[in-house]
Amino acid sequence: MRVLLRTDNLLTRSNLESTWLNHGAQMLDPCSEERPELIVVDLNTRDVLTEIRTLQARYPGVEILVFGPHVNGEAFKQARAAGATTQVARGKVLQRVIARLQGQPSGTRHEHDQRTAN
Repeated sequence: MRVLLRTDNLLTRSNLESTWLNHGAQMLDPCSEERPELIVVDLNTRDVLTEIRTLQARYPGVEILVFGPHVNGEAFKQARAAGATTQVARGKVLQRVIARLQGQPSGTRHEHDQRTAN
């Protein structure tokens, strides 16, 4: 599966990419002309809402999975409005993508809502 990861954090990028590569992912460079099958975006990325809108316009129909702190419900809500299709807590993104690489469905599209609902 071709995966495009957008994060400004080099440690996060290194950890996620190396694990996903070991599980069969083909990690795409942001400048690649290849169409990703999954886009993963860190909510801490600079101008993240613009980034999500740009990715959605460039790759219509591709799942955009965003991750960040599960307590940041407002950021997840804004990401969803910008075009994110799946949202997971930072601590679950690694396993969620591994599950997708193994052919499992995405599961709950807005997983954080269940934990942060009052």
